[in-house]
Amino acid sequence: MTDTSNARPAEGEAQAPRQSRLLRLMRYLPLIAPVLLWAVPCWVLLYTGQHWPLPVTVAGTALFVLGLAAMPLAMMRGHGRRQQDRAAILGDTLLGGSWVLFTWSVLLGILLRLALTVAGVGESEDRARIVTWAVLGVSAALLSWGYAEARRVPRVRRLDVPLPRLGAGLDGLRVVLITDTHYGPLDRARWSARVCETVNSLEADLVCHTGDIADGTAERRRAQATPLATVRATEARVYVTGNHEYYSEAQGWVDLMDELSWEPLRNRHVLLERGGDTLVVAGVDDVTAESSGLVGHRAHLAGALDGADPELPVLLLAHQPKFVDRAAAAGIDLQLSGHTHGGQIWPFHHLVRLDQPALAGLSRHGVRTQLYTSRGTGFWGPPFRVFAPSEITLLVLRSPQQR
Repeated sequence: MTDTSNARPAEGEAQAPRQSRLLRLMRYLPLIAPVLLWAVPCWVLLYTGQHWPLPVTVAGTALFVLGLAAMPLAMMRGHGRRQQDRAAILGDTLLGGSWVLFTWSVLLGILLRLALTVAGVGESEDRARIVTWAVLGVSAALLSWGYAEARRVPRVRRLDVPLPRLGAGLDGLRVVLITDTHYGPLDRARWSARVCETVNSLEADLVCHTGDIADGTAERRRAQATPLATVRATEARVYVTGNHEYYSEAQGWVDLMDELSWEPLRNRHVLLERGGDTLVVAGVDDVTAESSGLVGHRAHLAGALDGADPELPVLLLAHQPKFVDRAAAAGIDLQLSGHTHGGQIWPFHHLVRLDQPALAGLSRHGVRTQLYTSRGTGFWGPPFRVFAPSEITLLVLRSPQQR
C-alpha cells in the first residue's frame, strides 16, 4: 500500500499557481482579444510576402488600426452606461466581422498556403496574394450569408420526444419553444411579429420562452416585445428569465411578460391536464439571478417543484443547459434551454462547449432526464449567424402508453 497523503498537498500546491496564472491571464483577455482579432488578419493579408504597392499597404494598415480603435470604443458606448444603439450596432458589426476575418485568415493563411506550396502553384508572392484574395472573398461571402441568416424568420425544427412517464392522455402534446430573441439596438418589431405568426401556425398546446428576451430594459424594448402578446396556445404560455434580463432590470421584464399574458415561472410550476393525465410544467430563474442582487431572484429547483406530485412527469424550463446537472439529480423528465445560440458564429461553438454540457439538440443526462437545447430564435450582438442557424422548435411529446 502506498501512502499518498504527502503527495496530494504537493500536487494541490502545484496546481494553485497554474490556476492563479490562468485567472490573471483571463483578466487581460478583453485587452488581448481585440488586438489579436485585428492584428492577425492585418499581418496575414498585408505583410506575409504579398509585396503590395506602398499606398495599398498603408491604406490597408490604416483600416485595420481604425477597426481596432473603433470596435472597443463603440462597444463601450453601446453596451456601457451610455447605451447608445448606433454605437452598439457599429461595435457589434465590427466584432462579428473581425471574428470571421480572423478565423479565415488563420485557416486559409495556413492550409491554403500549404496546399499551394505543395502543388507548386506560382511564386511565393503569387501564393501570398491568392491567400489574401481567398480570405477576403470567403469572409465577405460568409458575412453576407450570415447576416441574412440572422435577420430571417427562423425555420421550424420539429422533433418527437418520448417521455416514458407521460400519460396517454397527453400523447401528442405540442410544445413550441422560442428563446434568446434578444430584441436590441437593431429594431426588429416586424421580425418579432412574423416570428409570432409562425408560432401561431404551429397550433401549440404550450408555448415556452426560455429567456434572454432582449438587450436593454423592458421600457426601452417594449415595441419589439409587444407582438409576443399575439402568441396563441391552447393551454399556457410560460416564460423564465435568462442571464441578459439580469443586465437590464430583470423584474421589469417579468412584469412586462405578465402584462402580455405570459406566465412567468419564477421557481414555481403549473399543472397541465388533458385526457385524465397531468404534466408538471416548472421553471426556474437563470443561474446568474442570485448574483444580480435582486431580492428573491435565484435558481431554486426545490421551490419550483414544491407541492408537485413526485410521480408526475416534469417539463422544466431553465435558460442555461448547465442547469441539467441539478435537473437530473431531481429526476426531471425533460429540460428546455437556450443560451448557447449553437455557437452563433463558427467556430465559437468550441468556446461555448467549455461552459455548457450541450450545444444544440436533444441529449440525455442521467437515468431519466433529457435536455433539449435550442440554437435560439434571434441573435446576440453581431448580426450574423454562420453555420449556426436560428430555430423555432416544435416538440411533440410522446407517451409509451399512447392510445
